[in-house]
Amino acid sequence: MPDIGAVATLFTAAVVLGAYVVRGVSGFGTSLVAIPLLVFVMPIHAAVPLMTVLGLCVTLMLGVRDRGHVRWDEMWRLLGPTLAGVFAGIYVFSLLDARFMQKLLGAFIVSYAVYMIASQFVRTSTARCSTRWAYPAGFISTVIDSMFGGGGGLLVVIYMHRRGYDPVAFRATLSVLWLVELIVRVGGYAVGGYYDRSLLVLALVCLPAMVLGNRAGEAISRTMSQQSFARLIAAVLFASGVSLMLK
Repeated sequence: MPDIGAVATLFTAAVVLGAYVVRGVSGFGTSLVAIPLLVFVMPIHAAVPLMTVLGLCVTLMLGVRDRGHVRWDEMWRLLGPTLAGVFAGIYVFSLLDARFMQKLLGAFIVSYAVYMIASQFVRTSTARCSTRWAYPAGFISTVIDSMFGGGGGLLVVIYMHRRGYDPVAFRATLSVLWLVELIVRVGGYAVGGYYDRSLLVLALVCLPAMVLGNRAGEAISRTMSQQSFARLIAAVLFASGVSLMLK
């Protein structure tokens, strides 16, 4: 794992700060914002483990802090398929064309974001989706996350949005769910030898930016209405989907 210079380190911290502002506001999107930028200063096999271990730190803090707001019925419903998806994703990665799958995911996410944006101006169905969708959403999400280092969690975001939860319960439930997933993924990266001293030091340097960005994002989110929150999710989904299609 190569060391990076001072300028690249500052750039990395700035990217982490911006990515966690987005995460604090919307509850997701960190890796999809950060990794396309971080690959300019480090290899992707460093960027993905870096953002994964930072994600583990913040979800651990938020999971403990916000556990009283977690929708535990949704959490337990999503947990089993989430864990199964981590292991299945590693296997599927060796069999399928990852680039095609990534573009297909991006196209789906962009389509759903357009639907969300249109629903702000055109009357559409407001019916909540069935809890049965938790199982394919949880499984496919972590299959994709394990294959690409991120992106699949957006399917769970879509599911949770269609369940109609308020922003606090939305973020808290996703934080605890992704905490479990990230523990398993960090363990996998550690076994694979991706964490050495230089990468862990870089993660420590970025921790203050992570905390500051997340707190700033949460402060912004408290001033938003439910409608504004939905529009923000649509915008982040759209940008993330386009990013996946162009990668």
